[in-house]
Amino acid sequence: MNKAIDISVLDGVIKRTIETVETSKTQIFDIAENARQQGNSLKLDLHELRQEISKVIQKVDALELAYRKSRNRLALVSRNFQMYTEEDIRIAYEEASRIQVELSIYRERENNLKRRRNDLERQLRTLEETIDRAEKLVSQMGVVLGYLTGDLSKIGEALESAKQHQLMGLKVIQAQEEERKRVAREIHDGPAQSMANVVLRSEIVEKMLKNERILEAQMELHELKEMVRMSLADVRRIIFDLRPMALDDLGLVPTLQKYIQTCEERIESSIDLVVFGVEPPLRSSVKAAIFRLVQECLNNVEKHARANTVQVKLEFVQESLSLVVKDDGVGFDLEKRLANGGSFGLLGMKERVQLLEGSVEMQSAPGEGTKVIFQIPLKM
Repeated sequence: MNKAIDISVLDGVIKRTIETVETSKTQIFDIAENARQQGNSLKLDLHELRQEISKVIQKVDALELAYRKSRNRLALVSRNFQMYTEEDIRIAYEEASRIQVELSIYRERENNLKRRRNDLERQLRTLEETIDRAEKLVSQMGVVLGYLTGDLSKIGEALESAKQHQLMGLKVIQAQEEERKRVAREIHDGPAQSMANVVLRSEIVEKMLKNERILEAQMELHELKEMVRMSLADVRRIIFDLRPMALDDLGLVPTLQKYIQTCEERIESSIDLVVFGVEPPLRSSVKAAIFRLVQECLNNVEKHARANTVQVKLEFVQESLSLVVKDDGVGFDLEKRLANGGSFGLLGMKERVQLLEGSVEMQSAPGEGTKVIFQIPLKM
């Protein structure tokens, strides 16, 4: 009875903690969104300010040239006063004085605009730092929430085996958060940035149309259309990375062929896919796991290997699958890497293979490339 009461109290504490963390996470997200909106507004102001500075600089250059000419004219008239009337001298002097005053005004205006531009750039950098800190806090709170929102109905059993499962549970949550962070970063740096740019430039187009600058507006709209197309391609790529729908429709091998073709274009390495045997009917989870193993290997090649050629070999033999990913890149000291606990990617691959009841062997040395061999049983 006491045990039940203790668990109930603990449940209440955890639930209140979760509510507080979720509220804080929402508030931090709102701060980040407000900072983004202010940043977009500052970018628009900065864009217009830079255009204005460019025009003022051109005006200053023109006035400096005109001032030099007027000074030369005044000097000529003054030296040859016998050839010119007093009226000519007066006009030359007034013209030089007028241009000098106008030049001083525009130089002062240029300096003021540059000071304002520098101030806006500082504000924009501060906002970007605020957004970055907010995103990191949201990510960290996501780890906390993921850990707290486990199966609370079995918290008694969880407490008894917490020491054994704590590390594994934390690794899983960290893996989830890393994946979410990666996707969020890809969306932020890709489609989100493009959409923000679309909003910014559409406002510029709107101003052009109000000022009847039709040709410039048409050029801007053409660039906007290309930007939207690129954003759509980025969104489709992110969706494909999250869950290739072709896995269920076409199967493992055709999906890998399509993915490898995309990788070749991105990392500028020659990637060969070699398949032995016929792909048997596989469970959706098994196909997804094998695809992720290939994806992780090719991600490592892209980030670290600097390879010219890569070979991905799949061999279906009775009720097992052999997967080999080999590159001719720079390689690394495998013993040293494993002694340091291995990278997060290596640990993730090992855990994924263990879930499939398979095995993984890695071979690598500095300057000799890397070879990863997976043996996976296939339960029909």
